[in-house]
Amino acid sequence: MSHRATISIQTLGCKLNQAESESMARMLDAAGFSVASGDRADAFILNTCTVTHIADRKCRHMVRMLRKENPRAIIVVTGCYAERAGEEIRKCGADLVVDNSGKMSVPLLLQERLSGSDKTVEGVGLERVRSFIKIQDGCRNSCSYCIVPLVRGNVYSVEAAAVLQEIKTRVSDGYREVVLTGTEIGSYRDGDTGLGDLVGMILKETGVARLRLSSLQPQQIDDGLLELWQDRRLCRHFHIALQSGSDTVLKRMRRRYDKSAYLAAVDRIRDIIPDAAVTTDIMVGFPAESDAEFRESYMFCREMEFAALHVFSYSPRPGTLAAAMQGQVNDKVKKQRSLKMLELAASSAEKFAGRFTGKTLQVLWENEVRQGSGIYSGLTDNYIRVYAASESDLTNTISGARIVGPARELGGKMLKASTKGNYGELWSEVIE
Repeated sequence: MSHRATISIQTLGCKLNQAESESMARMLDAAGFSVASGDRADAFILNTCTVTHIADRKCRHMVRMLRKENPRAIIVVTGCYAERAGEEIRKCGADLVVDNSGKMSVPLLLQERLSGSDKTVEGVGLERVRSFIKIQDGCRNSCSYCIVPLVRGNVYSVEAAAVLQEIKTRVSDGYREVVLTGTEIGSYRDGDTGLGDLVGMILKETGVARLRLSSLQPQQIDDGLLELWQDRRLCRHFHIALQSGSDTVLKRMRRRYDKSAYLAAVDRIRDIIPDAAVTTDIMVGFPAESDAEFRESYMFCREMEFAALHVFSYSPRPGTLAAAMQGQVNDKVKKQRSLKMLELAASSAEKFAGRFTGKTLQVLWENEVRQGSGIYSGLTDNYIRVYAASESDLTNTISGARIVGPARELGGKMLKASTKGNYGELWSEVIE
């Protein structure tokens, strides 16, 4: 009897990487590999990120760890770090390094290497709850700090007909939510079909229960797009990367908007779509960011009352304009500013989520927080993490949930340490 080969797909970075990892898992599944879970494997696919030096470090650490714990395994590294620094990651113990253009050939490479073995895929799992679908790739914006245009290659959009068919397939497979993702989905264009047209077609021609957009730029939001949210299947969640709340820093970043344009876009969302969550990315320590510019950015973020802020420190990326700028901010200052922004992020999340205490929200339940616990975790359409106790299996169902209050206070004992410090997460009672 042949050895039972296992393949683990591990993903770092953005939702686009998650979508591509999901596609690789499906290709392996279609080739006869099954999908399971586990920590050890005969082969690994590591789908990497290189947006910051911390992401690079995580990639190197993961390859070394995998090599140490699985000395005979085949380790394939792909994604943006592999694109940018293939030789660097190869020295850490990778057997194969595949750039982004060859990413979808990785399952075939492994299939050839493992031919003759029984087949199992570990790590990704084809859970039938939420599916990430890639509709676009590449970016022409050339922000001064960003390496993505250098590692993602040519800009292109997936044909609308192919996107529709992919979603129909996911729905027939039992998925309840689809997330449209890409490097910059607001630039989607298939002939005369733009993003708004594509979303309208999906809502009209598929039976998807929930549709979520991954990220937009403020200049891409207009009333025509927002009118689509009259269909409640569209999730009331807008991730709009700010990067800085200082106009002078935004100009050095080469962003295509200023604070007033950003504010106008968010105000329009909130006017048209009640209780919409607006989340953002905020960078601290951009080259030459002064104390006054940081305070300006902090105050703007506080005034915006974001549902969530992803805070990160500027990291020089080789080949970008910002890496050569004068006035690089030292790490100590970056850390101080990051901690201050993180405190704001926690209070903002708590304030937004607290608005819904006593209200009933629709939740897509994902799974038990621990097997046999009877405590389920899910997301509202406006991107709030919610927990509830249930004797029946809630996995992959959408139901009403009456919000009781903060999960870290009310569900702490049952959830144990999993939510301590996780501001903005809620405890609820399921409405049958």
